[in-house]
Amino acid sequence: MMQAPVPVPYAEAIYAEPVLSTGAPRKGLGQLDPRLFLALLKRHIRLFAIAVCSVLVATAAVTLLLPHRYTATTKILLDPRKEHLASSEEVLSSLPAESTVVDTEVEVLNSPALARRVATSLNLCKDPEFARPSTKDATRRFRRCVDKLTKSLSVRRASLTYVINLSFTSKSPAKAAQIANQFAEVYLAQQIEAKQDATATASDWFSERLAELRKQVLADDAAVQQYKIDNNLQSAAGSSLTEQEISSDNQSLSSARVQVAEDQARLDTALAQLAGGSKGDDVGEALASPVIQHLREQRTALSVKVAALQNDFRPGYPPLDRAKSELADIDDQIGQEIKRTITNLEAKLRVSQQRANAIAANLAGAKGALTANSRAMVRLNELERNAQASRTLYESYLNRYKEISSQRGLAQADARIVSRADPPTKLSSPSITLNAAIGGVLSLVCGSIAVALAELLRSGLQTSDDITQELHVKALGAIPELGSVARGARSAIDFVADHRLSAFPEAFRSLRVSVLGMDSGRVVRSVAITSALPREGKSTTSICLARTAALQGWRVLLIDCDLRRPGISGMFPELPRGGLLEAVAGDRPLADAVVRDGVSGADFLLLPDNAGTDQDIFGSEAFSRLLSEAKARYDLVILDTAPVLPVADTRILAQKVDAVVCIARWKQTPRRAVAHALRILESLNANTVGVVLTRVDMAEQAATGYGDAEYYFKYYKDYYTSRSLVG
Repeated sequence: MMQAPVPVPYAEAIYAEPVLSTGAPRKGLGQLDPRLFLALLKRHIRLFAIAVCSVLVATAAVTLLLPHRYTATTKILLDPRKEHLASSEEVLSSLPAESTVVDTEVEVLNSPALARRVATSLNLCKDPEFARPSTKDATRRFRRCVDKLTKSLSVRRASLTYVINLSFTSKSPAKAAQIANQFAEVYLAQQIEAKQDATATASDWFSERLAELRKQVLADDAAVQQYKIDNNLQSAAGSSLTEQEISSDNQSLSSARVQVAEDQARLDTALAQLAGGSKGDDVGEALASPVIQHLREQRTALSVKVAALQNDFRPGYPPLDRAKSELADIDDQIGQEIKRTITNLEAKLRVSQQRANAIAANLAGAKGALTANSRAMVRLNELERNAQASRTLYESYLNRYKEISSQRGLAQADARIVSRADPPTKLSSPSITLNAAIGGVLSLVCGSIAVALAELLRSGLQTSDDITQELHVKALGAIPELGSVARGARSAIDFVADHRLSAFPEAFRSLRVSVLGMDSGRVVRSVAITSALPREGKSTTSICLARTAALQGWRVLLIDCDLRRPGISGMFPELPRGGLLEAVAGDRPLADAVVRDGVSGADFLLLPDNAGTDQDIFGSEAFSRLLSEAKARYDLVILDTAPVLPVADTRILAQKVDAVVCIARWKQTPRRAVAHALRILESLNANTVGVVLTRVDMAEQAATGYGDAEYYFKYYKDYYTSRSLVG
């Protein structure tokens, strides 16, 4: 048989994680429809409301239970502009106008030392808010008070300005303002005290140091005068001639030493070349000698002559021997000349050394004379410099002492209070507005999380989107819960016949059209109605489908194929049973085995009450012939089968019919169970045309099933009527 197209194998649908469904096909992030989220919210509105209310109640309780506190703020300005009543420099300089200084002063205000002074000045150790009066240990009580003050204090810089906001939080508005102002006043007083202490300390130190320096100046001046008298240097002056001679000798000595180094280098270079195997003809001094150059020219010409004779004559030829002898003589002459050159270099080096030694000896004598003549002057200069240094230091200390003395009583703080704290009138904590905002946001977040978790944990099928995207099969429609479209109605199988123009029978007519029109290339004459699990509404769906088709003039045969729980047979106790087994066994022909439905005109082929058997009735050739005969006689043959998962009969029947329709109860049947049943049917090559949702609450689906046809039920429900057409 031809198989309906299946986009993705059912195995993937079974083992894939559940996909969050909002009741409509998924869209891209750029095409999100807010109504999808609204439908999701309506679907879990009770859970959302419970989560939101719980968080709001908890927030309100926390707000009411938290202690009420008030915060007072004092503004302090670090002002680099100062009144300079005295032009002298202060001992302790003012704060520089730098951004980092503000941060440093913020830390000073937060320091425990400042908190200790505030606690002492206001006697806060006896205040129950900051210390426990029952604590007998005074040190421990004071430490606890300081810790409380530090924790309740908040010091922040105002943006990038030089203003510091000093805030203090307390249970009492008046106390908060008092302590905030006290912190500012103690901070300013601490700055003034620091400058006054520094000024007093510096003044005392300078006074002691001036007395010592005065004695030192007098002693140094007396030493200078006494030295001049002792060495007769009242008008002494240095010998400029000796200094000039020393300067000239220094220059001559430097030049002589350079000449010695040059001569030594030439000699060393020549000796190194000779020691390296040179014959002396490449020595620099030899190359510069005219004699050697002339001898080298003669040797070159004679060498050419010897070479020519050697090519033409054998050894022993007299002219050749003479030429060789002359060549040897010239080589000896060149060697003698090179030796003389080396000797000249040695002599020149000795002369240069003697000249340098003579200049050095003369310079040493001049220096000795200058030292002897100037020794007394050097000592005098030293004594004068010492006396001048003592006098300069004394004068600078004396001036600084006068400046510091003038600064006493003029110390100013580097900051000022620009706004004193007033007792606050509004609570700082808990903040009702802030807590309400946080509670509102948190409640919405928790509600959304609860809805998301509920949607993720939802296992049932609710919309056509769940079927198409998670089961990868077509959604054939939805069968309403009878009570959701007709209040007070009890019997669904009777309602489809009594109220033919209502929404309930219209759902079955739509189902028939969907099933029979699924495959335009084949004729569907037999349809098996099945489900994954029991109690999904198969029998009711089968009867209602048969009756609506028969009432429209179709020849319909409904076969009860659930051997263990005959659903159709149980709904019509007045009709004779056993027709199916008798027809399969051949005991009765098909025409005699069926029973006619007096309401719709459809034929039923029923089972006895105890039809359970271990025989393969549906897999037999007899049942196949019976089914073929039924398809020939009727326009539509409907088989009400057992569930796929627990019973094997449906798996056999699914291979024999033209189409299989799987029933799933709305919001109840686990989607994995349906997916597993579809996988089994696919493995049997059954033509599973799709899934139908049963017992759908139309009111809820219209509110939460955005994207489904049932979502728009309120727009077209007027097309239906519940008026009875019988009688």
